[in-house]
Amino acid sequence: MREYMFDKGVKKGIFLGLLFLQIAVFGQNPERVFKQAQKGENFTQLETSDGKYIFKYYTPEIIEATFVPSGETFSSTSHAVVMEPQKVEYELIQNDTSLTLDSEGIDVVVQKKPFQVTYYFKGEKLTSEKTGYSRDEKHEKLDFNLTETEVLFGGGARALGMNRRGNRLELYNRADYGYTTKSELLNYTLPIVLSSEKYLLHFDNAPIGFLDLDSEHNNTLTYETISGNKRYQVVVGDSWEDLVSNYTLLTGRQPLPPRWVFGNFSSRFGYHSQKEVENTIAKFKEENIPVDAIILDLFWFGHEIKGTMGNLAFVRDSFPQPKKMMKDLKKKGVKTILVTEPFILTTSNRWEEAVKNDILAKDSLQQPFTFDFYFGNTGLIDIFEPGAQDWFWNIYEDLKKMGVDGWWGDLGEPEVHPEALQHSIGSANEVHNIYGHYWAKMIYEGYAENFSEQRPFILMRAGAAGSQRFGLMPWSGDVSRSWGGLKPQPEISLQMGLQGLAYMHSDLGGFGGDLLDDELYARWLQYGVFQPIYRPHAQEAVASEPVFRAERPKKLAKKAIELRYKMLPYNYTLAFRNSIEGLPLMRPLFFEEPDNFRLYSVAQEYLWGDAFLVSPVVRPDVSEKEIYFPKTANWFDFYTGKMYEGGSTATVQLKEEYIPTFVRGGAFVPMSKPMHSTTEFSPEKLEIHYFYDPSAEKSTGNLYFDDGQTSRSYEKGLFELLNFSSEISENEIIITVEKELGSAKKVSEIVKSEMVVHNLIFEPSEVKINGKKMRFSFDAEKHELQLPLELKNNKTTISIN
Repeated sequence: MREYMFDKGVKKGIFLGLLFLQIAVFGQNPERVFKQAQKGENFTQLETSDGKYIFKYYTPEIIEATFVPSGETFSSTSHAVVMEPQKVEYELIQNDTSLTLDSEGIDVVVQKKPFQVTYYFKGEKLTSEKTGYSRDEKHEKLDFNLTETEVLFGGGARALGMNRRGNRLELYNRADYGYTTKSELLNYTLPIVLSSEKYLLHFDNAPIGFLDLDSEHNNTLTYETISGNKRYQVVVGDSWEDLVSNYTLLTGRQPLPPRWVFGNFSSRFGYHSQKEVENTIAKFKEENIPVDAIILDLFWFGHEIKGTMGNLAFVRDSFPQPKKMMKDLKKKGVKTILVTEPFILTTSNRWEEAVKNDILAKDSLQQPFTFDFYFGNTGLIDIFEPGAQDWFWNIYEDLKKMGVDGWWGDLGEPEVHPEALQHSIGSANEVHNIYGHYWAKMIYEGYAENFSEQRPFILMRAGAAGSQRFGLMPWSGDVSRSWGGLKPQPEISLQMGLQGLAYMHSDLGGFGGDLLDDELYARWLQYGVFQPIYRPHAQEAVASEPVFRAERPKKLAKKAIELRYKMLPYNYTLAFRNSIEGLPLMRPLFFEEPDNFRLYSVAQEYLWGDAFLVSPVVRPDVSEKEIYFPKTANWFDFYTGKMYEGGSTATVQLKEEYIPTFVRGGAFVPMSKPMHSTTEFSPEKLEIHYFYDPSAEKSTGNLYFDDGQTSRSYEKGLFELLNFSSEISENEIIITVEKELGSAKKVSEIVKSEMVVHNLIFEPSEVKINGKKMRFSFDAEKHELQLPLELKNNKTTISIN
C-alpha cells in the first residue's frame, strides 16, 4: 500500500478530503443518485438511480468500467480485449460521502452526491467522468473532464497534427483518396484516446460514432455511439513504453512476421500478366537491386478494373502458369502476394456460387443485398457468418497451396457499406468498424489450423482495436503522390504505434496522381528505410519500382534499399520486441523526454527503435534542416560520425543521398553484410556495431535470431538471443556478448561475427577477447575499429585498451 493508506484514520480522511476539493471544480452528474455498492470476487458493482456501474481490474494498471443503464442487460462481449483478468488485491472503503477502490495501482474514487467517478494512479489524478453516461436523440455518450493543458492523441489514423485535441473525430472507417496534409477521416479509426498525463482510454465498443476531443473547448472528452456497450478501460503506466505495453497486453500483441517482410516489395496498380511480373523481377536482378516480394493487384483475376472483382482466380490467358510462376519467383528469393477484396460482383464468375452458398450480407427480405460502387454491382461477403468464413477461407487455402506467400486485403473498411445492409450479428453501422478485424482474424486462424508452422503476412487497409494480434499490417491508404502526401506520414505511423498498430506504413513514393518528381520519390524511399514495411506502390502511369525510374533516382533508391537490407538484423529485433512487449517500431520523441511538452507536437523527428533518431525530408528544394537532439544521450551522425550533444538544437546540412539519421551514443546496432533478398541472410553475414561515447558509461543492446519463418519460434524455444553490454573506464572499454539459447535450440548458429566500434579517435593499443590478444584493423579516417569475433562460448568479453 502507498504511504497515505497506512493510517486508515487521519491520512485517509485528509486524502479523501483533498480528492473532494479536486473533484468539486469539475462537472458532475447531479441527477444520478448513488444507492449501494457490492464487492464481488473480481469486480465491484455500484447501483445508481439510472443504472449500475461494474468495475473490474485486469491488472493494477488496467481497470474496466461498464455502465448498464436501467432496463438494459450486461453484455461481456468484446471484440478488442483478450486478456484474462488477473487477481488484483484492492480494498473497498466507504463512508457517507464517497466510496474508494484502493489498489496498488489505479484507485477509483466515487463521490456519492453529486455523483462522480474519478481515477487516480499513485496518488495523482488521471481523469474523471463529467456527467458519465447520457444520451440524446442520436447517440449514447460517455464524457470525461480534461485539464486545460492536456495533449491528446489517438482516434486511429488521421492527418491532423500530433495533438488531436479540439477535433470531433468520426469513428467510421473510410477511404480518403489523394489526401495530403490534412485528413480528418481515414481508413482505420479507433475509439482510443491517449493523454499527455500518461493514461489511455479505450472505449470497448464496435458500432460507429464519434470521439470528441474537446471540440467545444470546454475541457470535455466525449465518446458518442449509436448503440452497444457503455464500457471503457483505463490504462496507465510509469512511462510511455509501459503504457503502450499495458494496452497491448489487454488487446493482444502482434505476432512476429516472417523475416522476408522486412525486405523490399515490388508493387504497383497493377501487373497485367505473368510476363510483366517475370520481366519486372528480372529487371530488379539485372539492376542488382534487392527485392523480396511482388504484389499482384486486381489484374491477376481480371483484365479490366471494373466488372471482375470477386473472381478470385487467376486469369489463365494472361497468367497461364501461376503455380510455375510463383515457384520460379521463389527460387529467386521473391514471394508472391495477391490482392483480395470482400466484394463479389454480380458480373463475377463466382456470383452464382456465392448466392448458392449463402455467404452474402442480406437485405430486409433476407436476400443478398446488392448495390453499385466504383467496380460494379456487387454483394458483400458476410465475414461474421461462419459459413461465409469457411467459403472465403477455402479460396485462400487453395491459393496458398498453389504457392501464394502473403495476402493483401483491400477495400476492407468496407469501402461502401450501405446502412440498410444486414450482417448475421448486426447492421452495417453496428459492425462496420470491425469488418477488417474479422477478415484478418479469419485468415490468421486459417493459418493456425491449416498452416500452423508458417507465419502469415496480412496487409490490410482497415481494422479495429486489437487487430494487431491477428498479424494485421495496415497502411495509410491512397495518399497523394505529392510533397503534401509525404508530410503527414510519420505522424500517422507514430499515432498508430501508440495505439498498438506498430506496422502502419505508407505507399512509398505516394499512390494517387501522375506526378513525376524524382526528388520526392527519393526522399520518400529514404524515409521508408526507417518505417515498418518497405513497399513502393502507386498508380502505374508513373512507375513505383526503382528499376523503371531515371538513372539518378534509381541510384538513390538502390542506396536506400541496400541500407534497408543492411538494417535487417536490427529491424527484425525491433519486431521481436514488439511481439513480446508491444513496443512501437517508430516512437515519438516524447518517449525520451516525457516532461518536455514541446515534443508532444513533433512528428518530423522520431525514434526508430531506441538506437536511431530520424528526420525525414518532407519539403522540396531545401538544403538544411534544424534538428533537436533529445537530452537523454549524445547523438552521432550515422553517415559522418559527427557528434551532437544531447539537449541541443543544430542546423544540419542535407545530403541528396540520405535523410538526417543519428545514432544514440552507446548504442549496439546489429547489421548485415549485403544481400539480394532476405533468403540470403545467415549468421555469417552478421555485424555488431557499437557506437562508442565516453559519456555513455554503461549501455546495453540485443539481437534476436530464429529461422525467420516458423510460427511462434520464441514460444517454442527455437531462437537465439545475443545480449550486449558495455562498460567504460578511463582507459578501457569492456564489451560483453552473452548468448541465450531457446529451450528447443540444441546448437547455436551464431558462432562467428564481426564487430565494428565507431567513434574511436585514437587507435587502440591492444584488443583482447576472453583475455587473449587479437589482431584488429583500425580506420583512422572513419575512426572505426574492426575485429572478427568468435562467439562459440555463451559469454564473450572484448577488452579494448
